[in-house]
Amino acid sequence: MKKNNYLEQLGKKAVVASNTIVHLTEIRKNKVLKDYISEIKKNKKAILKANELDIKNAKIKKIKANIIERSILNNDRIESIIQSIKEVIKLKDPTNKIISSTKRPNGLVIQKITMPIGVIGVIYEARPNVTADVSILCFKSGNCAILRGGTEAFYSNTILCNLFRKILKKNKINPDCIQLINKTNRDYVDYLLSNMRSYIDVIVPRGGKSLVKKVLDLSKVPVIGHLEGLCHIYVDSKASLEMSRKVVFNAKLRRTSICGAVETLLIHKKVVGTHLLPILNLLHKSGCKIIGDKMVKKHFAKASLAKEMDWKTEYLESIISVKVVDSIDEAISHIHKYGTNHTESIITNSKQSAQKFLNEVTSSIVMHNTSTQFADGYEFGLGAEVGISTNKLHPRGPVGLEQLTSYKYIVKGKGQIRA
Repeated sequence: MKKNNYLEQLGKKAVVASNTIVHLTEIRKNKVLKDYISEIKKNKKAILKANELDIKNAKIKKIKANIIERSILNNDRIESIIQSIKEVIKLKDPTNKIISSTKRPNGLVIQKITMPIGVIGVIYEARPNVTADVSILCFKSGNCAILRGGTEAFYSNTILCNLFRKILKKNKINPDCIQLINKTNRDYVDYLLSNMRSYIDVIVPRGGKSLVKKVLDLSKVPVIGHLEGLCHIYVDSKASLEMSRKVVFNAKLRRTSICGAVETLLIHKKVVGTHLLPILNLLHKSGCKIIGDKMVKKHFAKASLAKEMDWKTEYLESIISVKVVDSIDEAISHIHKYGTNHTESIITNSKQSAQKFLNEVTSSIVMHNTSTQFADGYEFGLGAEVGISTNKLHPRGPVGLEQLTSYKYIVKGKGQIRA
């Protein structure tokens, strides 16, 4: 079957399914999610076996180490998937909620009510957990999903999707609520982005810069997502040394391959003598490469001298750029110039500095005295996330259940006519 016929059949099936899923009660939705947990537990060995095949193939193809790391499933990561489903079960159905209700002088009652977006296309690399996360979030929020995962997790994505479809069928619900494109040719992605506007309401890309850029350049469908996670931490003149060491270390090295990993450290000149070496020595001893400006190199000889490009780079590995700034204003200006509107954090005991940073930094997630690695839907209490959005328009930050809804106006009258 040609790609246009294949994808358009998926699109038509998704539209049909989206017209039926809106009628499901929260009880029925939660029953599906509980059954999905049971199915994952029952098939854990098969899931791990499929993932082993994916990782083996990825290594043969010499796929980048950070992509392989994100593609791995193990007992802990499967348990994390299960915990995400349990959290989503606890959350209220976000659809058909009255956001506002007003009565006009002429007696008309105007209500603003949440509704599903419709059909969501998700294109992603690695991270087979995304298959489960997107399936549960889209389903509970009343949306249908067309998924296109990367070849590096093909078998893992396939089994996780098929298990969800099996459960839908078991519960007498149209299994086409969730569909996976099982073609690996990249031409299918091009067609999905440029010719499926009649079927897909929004596209969510999750992956590296090249994938997201391609989606943004080609898509004729609205896009929710972020191009890069170039995150910053600013260590203020009133920052605790112990907190700075602990937070910066975690933000950089807990998991270097995720979009919430810090890439640039900004440090106030007043604490260079007390804070810089303890922080950099801790990172360096753990295998992190330090790239710094002239002041950093002066104090830490093992640092490489930073170039302009380093302030623009999302490393996604054990490398960090470090710059000394004269003031909080310079730190904020640096973030506005080089940041990607993802996540930024300030370490300070000054309420005034903290509030200034939180007010003036315009990224989708702004933090105080904590690690940027918390930039995650699960950590925000959303159960799971479809991705992180750095768009200035809705939605922003982690995209969970509520962010997968739109709204409509319902107007109730008693025969009023307009003069």
